[in-house]
Amino acid sequence: MLTKLVYAIESLSVWVGRAFGWCILVLTLSVSYEVFMRYVLNAPTVWAFDMMIQMYGALFLMAGPYALAQDAHVRGDVLYRLFPVRWQARIDFVLYLFFFFPGILALFWFGAEIAADSWRYKEVSWNSPARIQIYFFKTLIPVAGFLLILQGFAELVRCWRAMKTGVWMDRVEDVRETEDALMEQA
Repeated sequence: MLTKLVYAIESLSVWVGRAFGWCILVLTLSVSYEVFMRYVLNAPTVWAFDMMIQMYGALFLMAGPYALAQDAHVRGDVLYRLFPVRWQARIDFVLYLFFFFPGILALFWFGAEIAADSWRYKEVSWNSPARIQIYFFKTLIPVAGFLLILQGFAELVRCWRAMKTGVWMDRVEDVRETEDALMEQA
């Protein structure tokens, strides 16, 4: 049952990561549009810069759970990779409990307060002449925190299973680095 729950959480993280990955396309198109308007037509927009900041922020926030689900976060594993799986799992378990969860719970808790205040005041950007609404964007802070909490729970279950069996559970497969795909073909 826990295995199904882990895979369900990972599938959710992968789906959200893929969905917000489209922000890259919106970001690319808006930058191209702004460059064209500014340098070719000499008519810069007042909204494009703010939209680019929000798209990048949304992408950054929502890519966190995806990267955790894919084990794609940067890791300084000079010594870690030399340890047996059971010790790797113990180290990860302790680090998740004492470092990951306190930080992510703070992100969720204070992010929810910030988002609630922003909604209450119907907050707009003071840095822009367009005065765009930003309370929608600030709502992504606790949403990302919640998704990271879910994915963190899945990682704890993974660690627990690896401590017991000495084998890491397989992950929900998504895209792979080209280098890895080529190595597998060879």
